[in-house]
Amino acid sequence: MSTVSTEVLQPYASALMSLAKSNNLSEKFGEDIRSLLALLQESEELRIFLSSPLVKPQDKKAVIDRIAGEEMHPMMRNFLRLLVDKGRILFVEGIGKRYLTELRELNQTVLAEVTSAVPLSEAQEQTVREKVKAMTNAREVEIETKIDSDLIGGVIIKVGSRVIDASLRGQLRRLGIRLSS
Repeated sequence: MSTVSTEVLQPYASALMSLAKSNNLSEKFGEDIRSLLALLQESEELRIFLSSPLVKPQDKKAVIDRIAGEEMHPMMRNFLRLLVDKGRILFVEGIGKRYLTELRELNQTVLAEVTSAVPLSEAQEQTVREKVKAMTNAREVEIETKIDSDLIGGVIIKVGSRVIDASLRGQLRRLGIRLSS
């Protein structure tokens, strides 16, 4: 683990989880963080704005208040404002991801990162969910999908450090290795 993750991300994520648990808001905070991370993923401008040392803290807080709107829980908005005050808002993505990891542990949920050539149907996602549950004995499976047209077909499923390559590209590569040896 890097110094940033142990000294910055973990304490803030743990403090947020502690606040969430004591107020019965673990899931609500999780939803808020997922929306915030999606927004940051979509908008490079927002990421640059929040992490810029040239932008005044009150301007960052004003943008956070606008982003938060009515949907975000007031405690989550206050937490983000605190990150601005402490000069830690540039770590918000890392803190958010660390919080979601703690939330998955709390709920006995595993994250399956699924890469496919084309978007998966509901039925295919359900099949992946069942396979990952059987493989890990998790209660729930959260799926994060990515599209990579180079795979040709099939999927690559990554759960923690385990990778299941059921892609056509992977099968062709393995066939090539067997033919060359």
